[in-house]
Amino acid sequence: MPLTLPPFVLGFADRGPAWAAWVDRLPRLVDDVLAEWELTRDGEPMHGWTALVLPVLDRSGTRAVLKLVCPPVPGLEEETHEALALQRIGGDGAVRLLRADPGRRLLLLERLHQEDLTQVWDVEACEVVGGLYARIHVPAPPQLRPLTSYVEAWTDRLAALPRDAPVPHRLVEQAVSLGRDLVADPGSDGTMIHGDLHYENVLAADREPWLVIDPKPVSGDPHYEVAPLLWNRWDELAGDYRDGVRRRFHATIDAAGLDEDRARDWVVVRMLHQALWELEEPRSPDKGWLTTCVTIAKAVQE
Repeated sequence: MPLTLPPFVLGFADRGPAWAAWVDRLPRLVDDVLAEWELTRDGEPMHGWTALVLPVLDRSGTRAVLKLVCPPVPGLEEETHEALALQRIGGDGAVRLLRADPGRRLLLLERLHQEDLTQVWDVEACEVVGGLYARIHVPAPPQLRPLTSYVEAWTDRLAALPRDAPVPHRLVEQAVSLGRDLVADPGSDGTMIHGDLHYENVLAADREPWLVIDPKPVSGDPHYEVAPLLWNRWDELAGDYRDGVRRRFHATIDAAGLDEDRARDWVVVRMLHQALWELEEPRSPDKGWLTTCVTIAKAVQE
């Protein structure tokens, strides 16, 4: 039966010429890989933000998923090292890598369930993620770019914001100072971190209750990981933003055994970088998102 690409994947073509060319050749690529790896399709195609994901069976009948990741594009360099990260972790707390072709950005992965941590009470979900940090945070391989190389550039751009930018200048100055201190700290690099570990990137599984998926690895600091757990599922905190953020923050760092002050500093830096990127967009900034960034940065310090 011919492959019908999901509308979301077809929409990748609108992101630029490289994406459009990749979408155009996807059906042929799928056919080629299924034949080469002796796989058969076993369900409806799924997708991530940058990938087509196909449920498959191998020739022994083992259930797996074939993930076909977008071509390298500026801003998504970390996508290149997903297979490396999963190989390094070796299935300890994360989805197991069964086979990979990094040149064609193909991964064959153990099949997990579709249930993710958005379906669990947020504080409990933070405890789950905090408990997984130590298992997936292993020494970084040399291929990974240092987190500090990104943070240094982002902090310089943050420092250049005009004083009348629609975020509190006091917070901007604080994040610049903290960012520069963290860049100068040798402990800010050296550990392989996920980079985008939020509730939807932890799935239920058969061999363990929960496993991490979709790493965007860099050589960094485990304390950098906390912030996405604070800004995701934001609507659930309506009316209780300050205390809700603090509950999530403390549940995560307590479960992970992280240093509270260092984790707090990284949250402030990361939220002000998020605000920076919003302000750099060519369109009018999303005032709601800027308010969220400022609220989180303030909440973890109160």
